[in-house]
Amino acid sequence: MTENTQEKVTAEVPDLTKRDKIDTYIRSTFLLGSFNFERMQAIGFAVSMIPAIKRFYTKKEDQAEALTRHLEFFNTQPWVASSIMGVTAAMEREKAAGKEGIDDAAITNVKVGLMGPLAGVGDPIYWGTARIVLAAVGASFAIAGNILGPLIFFFGMTAIRWATRWYGFKYGYEKGTQIVGEAGGNTLQKITQGASVMGLFVMGSLVYRWTTINIPLKLTEYEQNGKNVEVTVQSMMDQLLPGLAALGLCFLCMWLLRKRVNAIWIIFGLFAVGIAGAYLGFLALPQ
Repeated sequence: MTENTQEKVTAEVPDLTKRDKIDTYIRSTFLLGSFNFERMQAIGFAVSMIPAIKRFYTKKEDQAEALTRHLEFFNTQPWVASSIMGVTAAMEREKAAGKEGIDDAAITNVKVGLMGPLAGVGDPIYWGTARIVLAAVGASFAIAGNILGPLIFFFGMTAIRWATRWYGFKYGYEKGTQIVGEAGGNTLQKITQGASVMGLFVMGSLVYRWTTINIPLKLTEYEQNGKNVEVTVQSMMDQLLPGLAALGLCFLCMWLLRKRVNAIWIIFGLFAVGIAGAYLGFLALPQ
């Protein structure tokens, strides 16, 4: 079959309407509604594909076959799953048109091939960066008693989720199988690395902002301009680098986690050290 003939055949298969895309978007928001530990998000994925399947296939047998195909194991970051739905819908249209090389195995392989890379991008961008940044900004307002705090976090994450789902499906459907080649290149790897760096940068900022350690042990005492000045361990550390104790505690916890120390034990250990430090006098509340 020549390329021109194939384009003509594909054109004979109805394209998705705007209503179909909106219906798919709404269904995709319930991707985790039937999550299970056998096939993970498979049921939600199959339900989201129903508008496209009904549009491309007229026979009930073909529709049932397509639904069965999408009930196989599927799991990725929920928001970027819409991109995979878009690519899959484009491939289903090509299969309905009878394009050579587009069969059940090809569609399944593309889905499986995109699950991992896109999950690797979605997790650091949305969970490791966007959520932390918006939570930090919202918490700063909330601490000051401003109602904008929770609103910034809620509506910010909602807007990102809506945009990712809608434009992800649209982009995946328009690009079709081309996105598979892009996912296999360096594009997603660079995005992942950039998101990871951004997430670590934000976490470092939060360590200084929200972790305060005061070590009031007195090193020396002298008189200056008629006033008695005490030099403590904390004042010396603040002169060297503000937040040095908090940074050291962060690195200590990271080292313990790498040594496979249970996080629960680390939390209880911090409680114990804090209580003992306050009782014995080598730790105190921030001034």
